[in-house]
Amino acid sequence: MPSGRIHDRITLWSLPWIVLATYLMTQNGELTLLMAGGFFFSGLMFGPDLDIYSAQYKRWGLLRWIWLPYRKLFRHRSLFSHGLIIGTVIRVIYLSLIVFAIAIFLIAIAQLFFGFTWNWQKFVLKGIDLLTTEYSAEAIALGLGLELGAMSHSVSDWIGSAVKKSKGKGKNSQTSRRRKGV
Repeated sequence: MPSGRIHDRITLWSLPWIVLATYLMTQNGELTLLMAGGFFFSGLMFGPDLDIYSAQYKRWGLLRWIWLPYRKLFRHRSLFSHGLIIGTVIRVIYLSLIVFAIAIFLIAIAQLFFGFTWNWQKFVLKGIDLLTTEYSAEAIALGLGLELGAMSHSVSDWIGSAVKKSKGKGKNSQTSRRRKGV
């Protein structure tokens, strides 16, 4: 399994290729920026290793406490943290719920002090409507960027594990042959 430093290098070395491929496919600078930003963010701060005390987890600094329940909920390298698509979707939903809960709390306090009314249901429905109609291409680009950043991490973990496993089997089989006199 690669170290955090190796994962960071993979992200940084892959980023120009992501930018180039996205721009060639979309011919759109905004979508390219969203895809690249999602990839970069996911590779360095929003990837699968938020389920352990990792470089990604530590980069959240004073906000890393928001990932403590996530770390307790998911076992390291499980389908729900390192799985393709599902891992990213779970992290997006998790972070959205945390941000939403904090926002509701802060708005409730502001309403107590300032007495204004705010209908959070209408706000959420309007946001969902905007994402699915006016900003669907942008949401897809950002989502793909987040997923590609996470995939680069998970795939490098799988390759690293497979290499270690194949080297381990080779050593064990040679050792056992020597013992048997083959």
